[in-house]
Amino acid sequence: MTDLFDSVPRPSAEAPRPLADRLRPKHLSEVIGQEKVLAPDGPLGAMLAAGSLSNLILWGPPGVGKTTIARLLAEGSQMAFVQISAIFTGVPELRKVFEAARLRRGQGRGTLLFVDEIHRFNKAQQDGFLPHMEDGTITLVGATTENPSFELNAALLSRAQVIVLERLSLADLERLMQRAEKELGRALPLKAEAREALLDMADGDGRALLNLVEQVAAWKTAPLDRQGLSTRLMRRAAKYDKSGEEHYNLISALHKSVRGSDPDAALYWFARMLEGGEDPRFLARRLTRMAVEDIGMADPQAQGLCLDAWQTYERLGSPEGELALANAVIYLALAPKSNAAYAAYKAARALARDSGSLMPPKHILNAPTKMMKGLGYGDGYAYDHDAEDGFSGQDYFPEGMKRPVLYSPVERGFERELHKRLDWFAKQRARRQGG
Repeated sequence: MTDLFDSVPRPSAEAPRPLADRLRPKHLSEVIGQEKVLAPDGPLGAMLAAGSLSNLILWGPPGVGKTTIARLLAEGSQMAFVQISAIFTGVPELRKVFEAARLRRGQGRGTLLFVDEIHRFNKAQQDGFLPHMEDGTITLVGATTENPSFELNAALLSRAQVIVLERLSLADLERLMQRAEKELGRALPLKAEAREALLDMADGDGRALLNLVEQVAAWKTAPLDRQGLSTRLMRRAAKYDKSGEEHYNLISALHKSVRGSDPDAALYWFARMLEGGEDPRFLARRLTRMAVEDIGMADPQAQGLCLDAWQTYERLGSPEGELALANAVIYLALAPKSNAAYAAYKAARALARDSGSLMPPKHILNAPTKMMKGLGYGDGYAYDHDAEDGFSGQDYFPEGMKRPVLYSPVERGFERELHKRLDWFAKQRARRQGG
């Protein structure tokens, strides 16, 4: 049986080839930007040196070399390279691939099956790879731009090693651009500032950069500045998936920047999410959550300010209303921080679960009926307004429960004042109960 793609026509030597194809590395040492995993002491370099390639999941953003690395791993391991895409491949095609790999194995040759966008396969389809991985019919190399722990089955992940590939840095992209200029035999018609802008437009994607380079190289023009380049090329949109990992990465960055009292970083991640098309209402909700969780009683005004900003956005809409949310971002970042109320709430919930259904002490129970009065409901209750300084010092926890300390305010912001109040109440309670 022939390989699945043996029937695909091969381009002739004279046929024009895209720049990205002409520059495809012929050896792993030529791959740019992934030295950590490809170095002799890196995970892939060590596998090849040992002559033992395991099943792999290559996880990284677009244009960082996943397909190229898989192809070169097959060559380095002397295995047949078979490539499929989860978008276009169904169960019948998979059966043909596995059958061809089984025949190839019978002839003494292994098969590296490269599955692009492997996260697109459903659970049943992913399970279908397992027996062929286990008996050595295929060595699976899956490629995904999504977090494997979210998108791939635990059974599949347990049989494969996840290799994280990084987006290309500006230095990596510059090296790639120089390699492209050498292949083209001429420098791009760009001034230094426009050259930097072109690298920014690629946004860490090597394939995107080579496509841009190919466009620019075709221009017959004097060297362009940044403005001239921007006029001729549309800026590439930053990668952002509102329902995927980028969404969670950026909101985490925003939340932690606010918690870390860095308004500049917080505004940057807030703007990144807006530029990516995030719903401002989601951001308004998350900002309110930050006020409740990370600022709490250290600045009780923070929660109200977030709600006001949220309401202002609803009244004004975009883009003007987003400024109200930006004001909230700055306020929260600069506010004193305390999670004491949050910690106290969680401790109270845990205590409530552990203590079961203990009754409140009888002295704080209402007695609307004669029978309840006869049972002692309300006996001994001290009305705090009649007590010295408006504080009776009575115990309100269930009888027999040792008084816990749940809320411990910090010495920051308004909680510094609350700390003083708690200390005063504790001293008064000890004095009165002791008396």
